[in-house]
Amino acid sequence: MADQNKPKKGQINIELDETVAQGIYSNLAIINHSVSEFVVDFVTIMPGVPKSKVKSRIILTPQHAKRFLKALNDNVKRFENSHGEIEEHQQTTMPINFGPAGEA
Repeated sequence: MADQNKPKKGQINIELDETVAQGIYSNLAIINHSVSEFVVDFVTIMPGVPKSKVKSRIILTPQHAKRFLKALNDNVKRFENSHGEIEEHQQTTMPINFGPAGEA
């Protein structure tokens, strides 16, 4: 009998543990990039709380960042086809004090 849990050729086996499966809420993403990578920091900002912490950081190669952008765009289009257009509400700009200041 063949092992049914063994991935077939061309498939990968991805595990999702319970802690990661719960996810992390984020209402702000800060994106920076260099020649070799994109860094996306996910933050939760709460009203009336002047300080927030980065909850998760994802580092992507430029090629993966572009694939992620395409996949996210495709998913937003499918969501809107099923549920209607996502409204973009005008938000006030928040001053962000994030990391060390750049130096020349």
